[in-house]
Amino acid sequence: MSGRIRVGAALAGVVVLTTAGLVAANWATAGTPDQPDPQSATKPATKPAGTVTNPLLAETLESELGSDSGVVGSYYDEAGELIVAVSNLSAAALVRQIGAVPRLVKFTAQQLNAVQGELNQLASTSSAGKVRSWYVDPITGTVVVSVPKNAHDPITNRFLRRAEANGDRVTVRRVAGTIRTTADDFGLRGGLQVDKNTGYVCSLGFNARTRKGNRIFLTAGHCTSGKPSFSRNGYVLGNTYTSTFPGHDFGSVGVIEGWNQQGYVEGWGNGNVAVKGIADATVGSTVCKSGKSTGWTCGRIVARNVTVNYGNNRVVRGLFQHTACVESGDSGGANMTGNYAQGITSGAALINGQCLEKSGQTNESYAQPIGEVLSATESRLILAN
Repeated sequence: MSGRIRVGAALAGVVVLTTAGLVAANWATAGTPDQPDPQSATKPATKPAGTVTNPLLAETLESELGSDSGVVGSYYDEAGELIVAVSNLSAAALVRQIGAVPRLVKFTAQQLNAVQGELNQLASTSSAGKVRSWYVDPITGTVVVSVPKNAHDPITNRFLRRAEANGDRVTVRRVAGTIRTTADDFGLRGGLQVDKNTGYVCSLGFNARTRKGNRIFLTAGHCTSGKPSFSRNGYVLGNTYTSTFPGHDFGSVGVIEGWNQQGYVEGWGNGNVAVKGIADATVGSTVCKSGKSTGWTCGRIVARNVTVNYGNNRVVRGLFQHTACVESGDSGGANMTGNYAQGITSGAALINGQCLEKSGQTNESYAQPIGEVLSATESRLILAN
């Protein structure tokens, strides 16, 4: 609900747009960056008394031995001893002469680097799916490939098959957790807060690509009205690409390079929801919406092809009505049925700025069907891998 049109919003049954004004801008933003453990960042590693590890020693040693010497890599063990992984006995003898401890491994550095290079090429030209990382590991003498425990999708499995085709040269590790950058969250998902340069906030609907390949996200048309620029967490997202309001209620915003557009919708504690396609609004269907103010809420579709009067000659046609809670700031957010995109949040009937269920009544919320948006913007959704 725009800060300029708050008059009458406290009245029962008044239908309002759900853009949030400056007051709502003080709400916590989604996607708090991971914070490092302050103790682990400052606490020195425990080592036996009298043991000194020189961070330049291993690098100097490998440089002196040369890339063709049979040295795979080096590491300090728990006792603080410098261990050098080597692939032949002559290299082991050189390591002993220098004063380090050699450890024989089965494969040469050239063999292992070739495996890593092959996987790098596969990831660049195709995809690594959900595989987290891969590297030449001097401790195991193999290329270690890390993949989340629950990742079994076809693309991930294809990458793992290519990796495992190298036999004993590869070690696959199943790991926990989700990897992400820790400086800021540059992942764009449906339902996250986006900020207009006019001081108002909305929610992101879906990530998409235009027919020409332009990176965009879809949101409500009353959010893009006037063609503002958008940002998130203080970083520029891009400028309004197209805008339609009233009549219909959808717009698109260009996304600059550096943002990770994802085929997911923010689940607000329920796990991110993969977008696998689109669906037509059917009366009686369950629908859940994601938005920056009320998070993930669900209800049922009660009507389609609804014409809504937002006042001041702002009439919008072709919306669908549902019973999920929607409030100010949720405008533009994603509406989903299962893993299928249904639409983009437009507005709702509010009492004292809150959805009707908080006053003991059935929610009355409205969304713009996604099919019309994609057709008008000549775009397609970015789907989950």
